Amino acid sequence: MITESMIRGIGMTSQRTRERLVKRLVEKGIHDLRVLEVIRNTPRHLFVDEALASRAYEDTALPIGQGQTISQPYIVARMTELLVARGVPARVLEVGTGCGYQTAVLAQLVDEVYSVERIDVLLQQTRRRLRSLKLTNVRFKHSDGTWGWKSKAPFDGIIVTAAPSSVPEALLSQLAVGGRVVIPVGQQGGAQQLAVIDRTEAGFEQELFEPVSFVPLLGGES
Repeated sequence: MITESMIRGIGMTSQRTRERLVKRLVEKGIHDLRVLEVIRNTPRHLFVDEALASRAYEDTALPIGQGQTISQPYIVARMTELLVARGVPARVLEVGTGCGYQTAVLAQLVDEVYSVERIDVLLQQTRRRLRSLKLTNVRFKHSDGTWGWKSKAPFDGIIVTAAPSSVPEALLSQLAVGGRVVIPVGQQGGAQQLAVIDRTEAGFEQELFEPVSFVPLLGGES
């Protein structure tokens, strides 16, 4: 059970440390005040192993087990900022639940989050963690993320936290007209870029942003 004192943190997990992180994000170009406020208030140290808690507010990715990582705060903030840049979407699909940090950030900004994860042990841990944090607007599914969540489509926004070599057609088909996908694209160990894809009445429009490094988006379940 997560208590209020655990959320507040002490020392390297304290609010003062979180403020320093937010200042670094602003210096790196994150300007959306909604996103910064959510990052400020989200206890990232609760999403990593206790042994790594003192490093939770460094702007770096950290291992979460199962060969996966929690994305660095800048990347979480950047992808979220891009997702909400043209207005906050009501219903968002997240592909790759992981430890749930990105999920928690989204849940504080949008009405509904539908999160898909292929590794069941991570999904169950995150389900319990977000319940303890009283984030109740998230629905989870243990499934191959490349399939999306067809029965809950269409989505106003889709955010993908692992990199495919090309954008899965299933995800594009589940995006509402006027909706936006934020996704890293490229081979692991090679060139990956953050892509934003908007769906219009006429089709899809893509814009590429900065280089990134993500674990690959894998199919199947485990």
